[in-house]
Amino acid sequence: MGFFTDFKASLMKGDVISLATAVVIGAAFGKIVGSAVDDVIMPIIGLLTGGIDFTKKFITLDGNSYETLAKAKEAGAAVITYGNLVQAVINFVIIAFFIFVVLRAVEKMRKKEEVVPVPAGPTQEQLLTEIRDLLKK
Repeated sequence: MGFFTDFKASLMKGDVISLATAVVIGAAFGKIVGSAVDDVIMPIIGLLTGGIDFTKKFITLDGNSYETLAKAKEAGAAVITYGNLVQAVINFVIIAFFIFVVLRAVEKMRKKEEVVPVPAGPTQEQLLTEIRDLLKK
């Protein structure tokens, strides 16, 4: 019974619950960001690049030329899909920027804690002077 009691106590700690909450919120936020990238930003990039779909860019290693990536894979050709890498890099940059913008907005919304200045105590010389004066009395 001690194992299950310890396990329950471990789960009920604030850190584990905070982590679980962060994972759930992160997954939901990931879907929002993914939709923003796929449905809003990538069509704009596609328009700017002349409609290029990077995921369809590839190089075959067998020396043959294929019309599409699907036909190359169907023929069993070894394929380097460099377009997927380009697409992943573009997605990463866009997602990183999107997260940066959101986090920056959250930071601005937080209230700045007022720093209360600590009153300066007596200097070492003042303390020594007081001690000297007390010793004279």
